[in-house]
Amino acid sequence: MDVRHGGERVSGARFRLRSRHGLGRRFPAGPQPQWLRWPGWRRRPEWLQLPRWLRWVRWPTYSLVGTLGALVFGCASFTPSLLPRDWWLQAVVAGLSASFGYAVGVFLAWIGRAVVGRTPSAATIRRLWLGLAAVAVPLAGVTLWQGQRWQVELHGLMGEPPPDSYAWVRILFVSAGIVVFGIALVRALRWLDHQVTRRLARHFPQRLARPMAVVLIGTLLVGVNDGLVWRMIVESANSTFRLTNTSTDPGVMRPTAAGRSGSPASLVPWNTLGRQGRDFVAGGPSAAEVAAFGGTLRRSPVRVYAGLDSAPTTHARAALAVRELRRAGGFDRSVLVVVTTTGTGQVESDNVDAIELMYRGDTAVVAMQYSYLPSWISFLGDHEKAQAAGRELFDQVYDAWAALPAERRPKLLVSGTSLGAFGAEAAFSGLEDIRHRTDGVVWAGPPNASALHTDFVAQRDFGSPEWLPVLDEGRYVRFAAAPSDLDSPGSVTRPNVVYLQNGSDPIVFWSPRLLFDKPDWLGEKPARDVSPDMFWIPVVTFWQVTADLPFALKVPAGHGHNYREMFADAWAAVAAPAGWTAADTERLRVALAARTH
Repeated sequence: MDVRHGGERVSGARFRLRSRHGLGRRFPAGPQPQWLRWPGWRRRPEWLQLPRWLRWVRWPTYSLVGTLGALVFGCASFTPSLLPRDWWLQAVVAGLSASFGYAVGVFLAWIGRAVVGRTPSAATIRRLWLGLAAVAVPLAGVTLWQGQRWQVELHGLMGEPPPDSYAWVRILFVSAGIVVFGIALVRALRWLDHQVTRRLARHFPQRLARPMAVVLIGTLLVGVNDGLVWRMIVESANSTFRLTNTSTDPGVMRPTAAGRSGSPASLVPWNTLGRQGRDFVAGGPSAAEVAAFGGTLRRSPVRVYAGLDSAPTTHARAALAVRELRRAGGFDRSVLVVVTTTGTGQVESDNVDAIELMYRGDTAVVAMQYSYLPSWISFLGDHEKAQAAGRELFDQVYDAWAALPAERRPKLLVSGTSLGAFGAEAAFSGLEDIRHRTDGVVWAGPPNASALHTDFVAQRDFGSPEWLPVLDEGRYVRFAAAPSDLDSPGSVTRPNVVYLQNGSDPIVFWSPRLLFDKPDWLGEKPARDVSPDMFWIPVVTFWQVTADLPFALKVPAGHGHNYREMFADAWAAVAAPAGWTAADTERLRVALAARTH
């Protein structure tokens, strides 16, 4: 059928094509309104006409309510999180949050259409789009300005110089690109659902074809993600970090002292220790540093380590570590420390150096590796390895320690940082078990999933905040973000357990529950290094804290996941030798700071 458009007779198909791509509007035959009269599209200058190939492109359309949701959630993502962030990280958080907001808007619009039973007219939708554009531009400007102010505040709370102004153009483009990609991905899945449904409808009733298509596509996506994508990520990470594990850091030399694993006298070959294991056994304070701290070296400290290549299984590595501990004389020292490592096998140097300086070398420390991967990948991919390693190593060391005469047993201490704290907790059933089988525990930055830590926090005294809980007036368990937090006026005894946890540590407070459940720590008076303007927003806060995780260590000591300055006070509270004073703790802090720098 032909219609008359702008005084020109065109075919119906051609008329629809022009209307779709903005080359004309769908009006009934007859004269057009005066404000719409053009000289005719054929008589427009060449530079005003779309290229021929673009006339066939069907541009994507977007939901008005979905766009409003994306605007609201995207702007909300600029509110402060636990740590300062760079522009590109802010762009990613804004893009992910806006994508979720778009999905929420589309869902609400679908419910509205189902309830009302009709959709607004085209003229109404045009006016609403213009109104949204008029609101979005100033709102985006205010959000970017206020976001910059919050970032300056966060940098100041952590003692860092103020950041450069936000690269707002890059933030807008990157975040918008993430949203567009997410919408395109969902629409591709919807198209796939329609195609599968159409083919299934040839063999099954329509009411069964659609749910069957959804189940098939969902199963395919889950299978590809778990069985292919995640396996590829883990295998790629394993290959990369396995190569790193075989390297040796510059300046690290094979030890010659008999009390070190990897030495000529050791049962554990040097080349099986892994990169972190070689760093550990070759490190530690020298005799001169001990003398400078105050006193002569009593004995050369023992450091025992078993790498992933030292024995084939977790049980075998733990047994090898115990044999090595006996050979090196570790059970003859004043203090024996069992350390569960981080994902890559790292032992926090300040943690071990503090106890060795405190006891002037009359110590033994034993640890073993269970993974090549960084803690966050190991936790997501296979956190059971950390728990198995922590439980196996402590149980075998404890059995050998308990077989000694009571008068010959050294103090048995336990420690771990981050995933190491999570794994070490697996060796104990509760506080009474810790008190019965150890002489003290120091755990730093435990992940939110740590079972004992979660139980202790849940049982905290009334009125104490989640980010710094007080349990039974600090009688047996104390939480600390600063040295003063370890003082407990209500208790005259030493604590059996010390947890180091900064109020700005995302590893301690990250949880999937942040998606839709407001945590206590965001409803209480904030920690000293957390912005008072931080508040919980469904989904947005989850993405903000998730984005903080990889950068938790890249902040000054005393903030985030950096606990270097607190190990001296923690060990002084748990296991200080006789005659130890507050002045000694201060000297130990200074000595550790000098070694770090």
